[in-house]
Amino acid sequence: MEPEEPEEPAWARRGGARLGGGGLLELAVASGVAAWATWAVLLMPGFRRVPLRLQVPYQPSSPQQVANVLALLRGRSGKTVDLGSGDGRLVVEAYKQGLRPAVGYELNPWLLCLSNYRAWKAGYHGKVSFLKKDLWKVNLSDCYNVIVFLAPSVKPPLATKLLAELPDEARVVAGRFPFPSWTPSSTLGQGLEQVWAYDMKEVRRVAQSSAERSPV
Repeated sequence: MEPEEPEEPAWARRGGARLGGGGLLELAVASGVAAWATWAVLLMPGFRRVPLRLQVPYQPSSPQQVANVLALLRGRSGKTVDLGSGDGRLVVEAYKQGLRPAVGYELNPWLLCLSNYRAWKAGYHGKVSFLKKDLWKVNLSDCYNVIVFLAPSVKPPLATKLLAELPDEARVVAGRFPFPSWTPSSTLGQGLEQVWAYDMKEVRRVAQSSAERSPV
């Protein structure tokens, strides 16, 4: 009598189907993200010093959100950055569209691992960059396309940073939540799929006009 094959563990199946190498990696990264988040909040002093309202949870962009972002960047050129790039999907797709160099800034090491795997799988290893840097400490003065999928509480302080550093020719595309004090140049989609584009030259013009009208 031949010995029975050992039963496949439950974690290696999803919805009754076997997970491939990519699926297993995503499962491992998801577990790692949860562990890293717990460690970062409870144990890492540097992360604890970041105000809670500036800590941004990971939530992957949907395919439609990615398509809407790229539609608002179509025809543009120059350095493109994703602030809080998560699993790297927006950076990879931006590179595919010809937005180069394409760079993602992300602090979570597990998400950086997944980002680099995604780039390798797409054939772009070494062509796109994922950097472990705090977005608040990065100089954005050479960036012409900025992608922002961040929480509403982050938008006001980030708006101040973008106004101070980005060139007039830059365009900022925000997903899920708009910048509350800025008027978008264009928008696309509805509900959670909606994205907003802001041209910095126009944002500065409106800000300056508002300041001139305000009483001293």
